[in-house]
Amino acid sequence: MKDICEQNETARAWAEIHLEHLAHNYRALRACTPEGCRFLAPVKANAYGHGVIPVAKHLEALGADYLAVACLAEAQALRAAGIRAPILILGYTDPAQVPALLAGQITQTAISPAHALALSKAAGQAGGVLKVHCKADTGMTRLGFFCGTEEAAAQAASDLADVCVMQGLEVEGIFTHFSDADGSEAYTMAQFSRFLTLREDLRARGISGQIWHCAASAAVLKYPCTHLDMIRPGIALYGHFPAPDMEYLLREGLRPVMTLKARVADVREIPAGVPVSYGRTWTPARASRLAVLAIGYADGLPRLCSNRLSVSLGGGMARIVGRVCMDMCMVDVTDLPGVRAGDAAEIYGVHAPVERAAEIVDTISYELLCAVSARVPRVIARQD
Repeated sequence: MKDICEQNETARAWAEIHLEHLAHNYRALRACTPEGCRFLAPVKANAYGHGVIPVAKHLEALGADYLAVACLAEAQALRAAGIRAPILILGYTDPAQVPALLAGQITQTAISPAHALALSKAAGQAGGVLKVHCKADTGMTRLGFFCGTEEAAAQAASDLADVCVMQGLEVEGIFTHFSDADGSEAYTMAQFSRFLTLREDLRARGISGQIWHCAASAAVLKYPCTHLDMIRPGIALYGHFPAPDMEYLLREGLRPVMTLKARVADVREIPAGVPVSYGRTWTPARASRLAVLAIGYADGLPRLCSNRLSVSLGGGMARIVGRVCMDMCMVDVTDLPGVRAGDAAEIYGVHAPVERAAEIVDTISYELLCAVSARVPRVIARQD
């Protein structure tokens, strides 16, 4: 694969998107599932920061059965780009938007009995039938028909049975979400047990034929029993494990889809004792060479990386020194004599894993990938 610098010499910072890595991850995750299990690909939040349109088109071509977004605007952007695959909105949509959902052939999550009833009425008024997936709250305590106690679970089953026969709705699926699948096996299995009990209760009421799904990345990798009718791995699809101790669970491994890079704007000689950047938080004890990188917190590089994160540059690792600025940061290249203006530094990627940055700033890879700002162009990396 050619370095993208050869094709985009004017970029100050950019994110290379490796669609061949996306394909590898998709196939590796597909291989984990039993025959007939569907694959829902989450592309919400600009495909976790990777650029939703090229990613969604590639996933559609790979054979993803469903795409998932967070809101109506995201779904409409996919339809406007020519995406024809089924799309599920995982979050809330105002029932007043039902005509738009119908027009776009978009599937909506019903988050409560009241929400389902409102969707039903709106679909009837629009003269259409809206596909929905009903969400069951088995322990996430966020959205959904609450199943957290025995009494509540019985009520949820009754409510869901009513929704399944509402005019104007086609209940295509029922799903839940695990809150701690990368942590507690006991809690995850308790949630899964509630979900299976709900399914049996609905079957006993004559309700069947829906797509039942609950496994996001961690459950796909750790708990094959949870795959059911469809999986929906998010972060793993983009090449990152939900937790470091999961790498052994996938023989084929995962490949990061994004490589975040920034240009060296200048290389400066700084005498010993001269403080660097805002607040004078770093002062070199020796004469030093600093490379100024054209990336800052407005591009999504956290300010908390100041004086802590190292980037890949010039055949080695260069630590950020001084505070990260809005549009720039400085790295110490005193021991990397080959670094010149115009070189490319890898901020996140194979040589500088985003997980390292996430650990430094006490967050998760998901947040840092999503935080790469819109002014950073996403460039499809070319294959050899």
